[in-house]
Amino acid sequence: MTTLTDPPKESFRLSMLINDTRYRSLTFQAIAAIALALAIFYLGNNLIQNLRAAGLNISYDFLGDPAGYDINQRLIEYDSQSSHARAALVGVLNTLLVAFLACVTATIFGVIAGVLRLSNNWIVSKLMAIYVEIFRNIPVLIWIIIIFTIMTAVMPGPREFRGDNATSSMVFDLFAFTNRGVYVPMPFFENGLFGNAVLNWVVVLAVAIGSWFATRAVNARATETQAQTGVRPNTLWINLAIWLVPFIALMFIMGLAWEVPELKGFNFKGGIKVGGPLIALWFALSIYTGAFIAENVRAGIQAVSKGQTEAASALGLRPNKVMNLVVLPQALRVIIPPLISQYLNITKNSSLAIAVGYADITATLGGITLNQTGRAIECVLLLMLFYLTASLLISMAMNVYNASVKLKER
Repeated sequence: MTTLTDPPKESFRLSMLINDTRYRSLTFQAIAAIALALAIFYLGNNLIQNLRAAGLNISYDFLGDPAGYDINQRLIEYDSQSSHARAALVGVLNTLLVAFLACVTATIFGVIAGVLRLSNNWIVSKLMAIYVEIFRNIPVLIWIIIIFTIMTAVMPGPREFRGDNATSSMVFDLFAFTNRGVYVPMPFFENGLFGNAVLNWVVVLAVAIGSWFATRAVNARATETQAQTGVRPNTLWINLAIWLVPFIALMFIMGLAWEVPELKGFNFKGGIKVGGPLIALWFALSIYTGAFIAENVRAGIQAVSKGQTEAASALGLRPNKVMNLVVLPQALRVIIPPLISQYLNITKNSSLAIAVGYADITATLGGITLNQTGRAIECVLLLMLFYLTASLLISMAMNVYNASVKLKER
């Protein structure tokens, strides 16, 4: 029943899609979405028609053909008779390897340089400023080439380790530093729980994850006890036991042994080879991106109120404790968002690996495989899919971490 106070109900008219502010934004968004969909359809249809006119079609059957080329740096078994798909997988793993290593070391370099830029020591502060300004203003490709050139020119060749009058020798008879790369001992299990080496390392990883969760539980219990009694129990020895006892017992049961590299013929055999291209790419990406991260860290620290530092110092905390317990935890909310972009840049800049012969996904799938098969569209689409997926996963993981460190209001 309608009363005198009820406003009259207005019927919907098409003109309201433009004139009414309640619907106008939705109308424009719908028009933009339809236009985008039509543009994508037009471009896709045009591509298919042109390929058909040229007697070509989009097919990924070439991934099953033998690759016909070797890859020196690899994490899984591979030879020239393996398929192009296997070669692409090797390239994916190599890309993820150098991206992970560079992200870790760039973060270490950036945090150290960012903190030291704010040091009261004038020399240290200026040295860090010089590092930041030099390395971030020179393209990373130049640093990759410089480091690779220095490494191949300065480091000794394998032949210089041969004979009684050798001019070079292995470090502790375990590590060999040559112009072809660095050779380090490789761990393996003589009495593995499984016949597959990968499964044995999965067991080691599972034990490490279990120890990590156990130490978190112990620390959480200690925090709860501290909140109730005001005294925090000493958890150092318990945490060490949680990490060391299962690990040592597992290594003893599985028979941990080491394969030491040896000079045989014209090169070193055995152990793990960290190739020169990988080292050059890894180090160049680390020092280049570390300069940008240093500025992010400096900005985050300066964003923390000076009163926080003064209050912590008034409580008797030493400068290193003030930085670790008060300043850096609050600075993370400013540091993490731009840090995500730097990690994404590292992943994408790893595609420059082809300049020094490192077989990443761009060099394998987007380079040799593309040239051999002529499947440019298919290879480029796969490359785009890989980098898009990797970037989205990195962003998702870092955003989850960013949400965990943000300020939580009561």
